Amino acid sequence: MKITAFVGSARKKHTFKATENFLQKLQSFGNIEYELIALSDYKIETCKGCITCFNKGEEFCPFKDDRDLLIQKMEESDGVIFASPNYSFHVSGIMKVFLDRLGFIFHRPQFFGKTFTSIVVQGIYGGNKIVNYFNFIGPALGYNLVKGSCLKSLEPMTEKTIKKNDQILEKHAKRFYKQLLKEKYPTPNLFEVMIFRISRSSIKSKLDENYRDFNYFDETGWFDAEFYYPVKLNFMKRLFGRLIDRVVIKLNS
Repeated sequence: MKITAFVGSARKKHTFKATENFLQKLQSFGNIEYELIALSDYKIETCKGCITCFNKGEEFCPFKDDRDLLIQKMEESDGVIFASPNYSFHVSGIMKVFLDRLGFIFHRPQFFGKTFTSIVVQGIYGGNKIVNYFNFIGPALGYNLVKGSCLKSLEPMTEKTIKKNDQILEKHAKRFYKQLLKEKYPTPNLFEVMIFRISRSSIKSKLDENYRDFNYFDETGWFDAEFYYPVKLNFMKRLFGRLIDRVVIKLNS
């Protein structure tokens, strides 16, 4: 299996090394090939909010940077890790720039059947909120989620802290590996059904063939599907989904 880690730190120190440690532990569990990517080594332009990718398609983006190369690496991977230091109580600037360049995928999620997790490294406080942010980001891109972890790196690092971080990464890597072996297309919960139906009903009622979002949903068959991927929903989830469709369409009429 191919795993790719995207590290959003300017220097290859605590966050980079923690991610490398995670990948090595993961590799010890089975046949894993990995690539460790420092986002600072790539050209990633700052999104200007022109929404061309939403309306016309990502191929019409005015920027010619490394976005598509990085997306290709995500497409070719069975799982990904997003890792960031805690900068000013949020992800690093370069990680946020990268996420903004993926904005159209939140409209048109595509990484179903693949596994996602995150690593946050901080000095003192706020990292768990960043982990929660990543926990939302992963499924929004289509991934199966393995909840991320937060490590401490306040310098000088004590032996106790180093040992605790290592234990956290060991348990985290085991959870990630187990998810890689699980069913790729799990049955969605009610919240996931709701998000899908709100998204598709809003696009169907508000947009038309002049918009890439509309055409994407039409091409994938999502306008007539129970969920993003073929899955058998029970009666209550199907009924709930139809109710959401009716409410959204009524609100948009």
